[in-house]
Amino acid sequence: MAGKSKPKPLNVYLYIPNIIGYLRILMNCVAFAVCFVDKKLFSLLYFISFVCDALDGWCARKFNQSSTFGAVLDMVTDRVSTACLLVILSQVYRPGLVFLSLLALDISSHWLQMYSTFLVGKTSHKDVKDSSSWLFRLYYGNRMFMGYCCVSCEVLYITLFLLARKETDSLIDVLVNTTTTGWIYLVLLALLVFGWAIKQFVNVIQMKTAADACVLYDINKKL
Repeated sequence: MAGKSKPKPLNVYLYIPNIIGYLRILMNCVAFAVCFVDKKLFSLLYFISFVCDALDGWCARKFNQSSTFGAVLDMVTDRVSTACLLVILSQVYRPGLVFLSLLALDISSHWLQMYSTFLVGKTSHKDVKDSSSWLFRLYYGNRMFMGYCCVSCEVLYITLFLLARKETDSLIDVLVNTTTTGWIYLVLLALLVFGWAIKQFVNVIQMKTAADACVLYDINKKL
């Protein structure tokens, strides 16, 4: 019986989830090009691109079109778009170092996680079933929980950008003024900050876990 034919490289590039990935990149390019001209259009395009992150994952499972290229494209798009938004926030708020620190944590934790994943022979950076951290396992094991944390993080950043009025805004002042506007704003902001805080904590756990995996690999190599 003849074996299954291997997909050609061009076919992988044209997988439906990968095409969605290209559209995400295009939307982000347009969004950041107009971010200081039309904040609402920027927020709309950025959020649609973010939502498409879940759509391409669904398409990959639905049409059996999961690929390593698609996973890398997805992560790079996520990290670059978030990094660009954090850089912008560092320019419109003081202290800007807060956002640059968040950028460094986001990039380093995901890069280490991806590298350590392939180092130990796993096929996905979301495979953390052997982790000793229950929060880390819950984050990558429960799509609803992960979705809440990711949505909270991105919506909080978009909201802060929309609230910024001038380049010398104090982050603390803007947050305090927003919470004193009304109880609805206070509750919404609290929900966003809670999800954001969990995601940052998971990033720290992820970075430490991935670093431990790299160190263990080095130790085992020398035995």
